[in-house]
Amino acid sequence: MKITASDVNKLRQSTGAGMMDCKKALEESNGDFEKA
Repeated sequence: MKITASDVNKLRQSTGAGMMDCKKALEESNGDFEKA
């Protein structure tokens, strides 16, 4: 699954984590926001 910038931004705003951390978390969870 491809992770888009908007996906990363959405997770980042809800968690306050860094952009690279969010991208990595989304990649590891295959785009699952709950797991990330």
